[in-house]
Amino acid sequence: MQSKIFTLLFIFAIVTSCSCDPEKFAKFAFKGMEAMMGEGFMPSEEIRMLGNFQGMSVNLSKSTDDDTTISTIYLKLENGDPLLLGNQPEVLARKCAELYLRDFEKAEDYQQITVQFIQTDPTNPENIAMQEYLFDTRDF
Repeated sequence: MQSKIFTLLFIFAIVTSCSCDPEKFAKFAFKGMEAMMGEGFMPSEEIRMLGNFQGMSVNLSKSTDDDTTISTIYLKLENGDPLLLGNQPEVLARKCAELYLRDFEKAEDYQQITVQFIQTDPTNPENIAMQEYLFDTRDF
């Protein structure tokens, strides 16, 4: 246990004391995550540009209920441009789901994809609005 703590502290000290480019370090971390989770796990810049989203994240979930397993991808897109979300956000949600499933190499392992549009009020961050759209992955 002590060796694990020492190793983590050592790695933390090296990372925080180096003068490396933080952007390169972040890219390295994302590549490591994609190697573990599958190519295309991180949402592409193409998805970001569709709605001019300021934040994007992905969660993968598998749940079992009465011998039935449901696996879901949660694609969370934050603070998009309201004009780009438009009057038909479900069309944009479908396009985002399509692009994500196209790029994620392990998409066939999941039955559903949920696209969440999250908007926060810049003056009151506790004020949040969310729209959620659920699609079957076999429809893409």
